[in-house]
Amino acid sequence: MATGVDFRSLVDASCRYSEEFTNIYYDCMDKKRRTLTRLYLDKATLVWNGNAVSGQAALADFFESLPSSEFSIQTLDCQPVHELATQGQTTLLVVTAGQVKFDGHKQRYFNQNFLLTAQSSPTTDQPVWKIASDCFRFQDWNS
Repeated sequence: MATGVDFRSLVDASCRYSEEFTNIYYDCMDKKRRTLTRLYLDKATLVWNGNAVSGQAALADFFESLPSSEFSIQTLDCQPVHELATQGQTTLLVVTAGQVKFDGHKQRYFNQNFLLTAQSSPTTDQPVWKIASDCFRFQDWNS
């Protein structure tokens, strides 16, 4: 088990990585949607309002089917996932919430949870974070 100082460093790094990741993710979602699947593992799963989509081709088709969007993130939280739960794979749980306006639709509240795994990069000593699991849910209770 990590000491208090080691764990604090891990949490601080997780927060930095999570903020960088969410900035990239929502920028891609709003402006470069064709590149969005690059952020997902090959066998990643997205659950969008209870509907599951798995694999790169299905994810690409799904994202292309969505109207253009404008995401606004109000909250971001993250935590490292203990390595015993992930067979030693460095993993982060990232939770976002905010508002989204899809073209032709009213603005809606949403929350989104990502499980990110660290992949090694041939060009840097920093990890490349990929989405293993993504769960998106609108939060409009009365609609």
